[in-house]
Amino acid sequence: MPHTADPLVSVVVCSYSTERLDDVKELLSALGGQSYRRIEVVFVGERSREITETVEAHARAKGMRNVQTVFNTGTPGLAAARNLGVCHARGDIIAFLDDDALPFPDWARELARTFADRPDVIGATGPALPLWQDGQGEWFPPEFQWIISCTGWFPAEKTREVRNAWGMNMAFRRDVFERCRFDERLGGNMGATDGAKLGLLGEDTVFSLEARRQTGGSIVFNPAVRVLHKVYAYRFQPRFVRRRAFWEGYTKAWLKRRQGRHAPPDRAGLATEYRLLRRIAFGFLPAAIGGLATNPARSWRRLSLAADALLHVGLGYAAVLVPPLGRIMCKRYGQ
Repeated sequence: MPHTADPLVSVVVCSYSTERLDDVKELLSALGGQSYRRIEVVFVGERSREITETVEAHARAKGMRNVQTVFNTGTPGLAAARNLGVCHARGDIIAFLDDDALPFPDWARELARTFADRPDVIGATGPALPLWQDGQGEWFPPEFQWIISCTGWFPAEKTREVRNAWGMNMAFRRDVFERCRFDERLGGNMGATDGAKLGLLGEDTVFSLEARRQTGGSIVFNPAVRVLHKVYAYRFQPRFVRRRAFWEGYTKAWLKRRQGRHAPPDRAGLATEYRLLRRIAFGFLPAAIGGLATNPARSWRRLSLAADALLHVGLGYAAVLVPPLGRIMCKRYGQ
């Protein structure tokens, strides 16, 4: 990416549900209120043309001339939609936000500064802080916020290099996409044991690993590149927790196997996950058990969540190693 004083930041937002239209409108307002003005928005909709038509009409009514809409008629799924958004983006920096995220007012400025300060950086990511909806969520332990696509489990008070960026809040230099694209087999979960799809999660991680391998550059976590991520009550339901945890474990096992074959630049493999497990074992669990005496309802709810999540992460991991189990579990937690 050639150096410019104020690079254009393209923000790719993808959505497939009309139920998220209010979230998308609120996100567009947050992007319109950024302190950094060199922004364009590429919105990619799929499944229903009503989504893109509504977003286009909303942007026009609000006078947002920097918004373009695209409808995905090709391969369905988040990875394919993001690839399509990249094709339409003009920016020197291409960023990605979930459709239910809200960037802080200085989000884009901090992104641009991150890339300007370090020429070796090819990608950047940052915190996703929970924005509890439906009047609940404060009980939810930070160690398990990966279930709700938030980052309370990841301790980082200053900018540091990381293995991979997180898809709800990430950006890469434009020239990275000349070498890499999101793997369109990922981002869905049907047929996960037969290779047609490789798991519900992981397109952001696989892209990050491949981008680092292809370029030799670094990805950094900048705590100032902040977004709020809406968390609705359905994400606390056992079915959602179990399904998300299963596919998290499945993806991690697949990634470990893939790393062994392709020898990516990060030799640490799953070191981040192992650190989190130690934090759960030696920090969260003793505190939650101790809390049974003072606040039994809250502590029991936390412990039940932990047991459910850890069990299903383990089942997901085992599903990759034991194909008969994988066929049963993938069918149970498929779409």
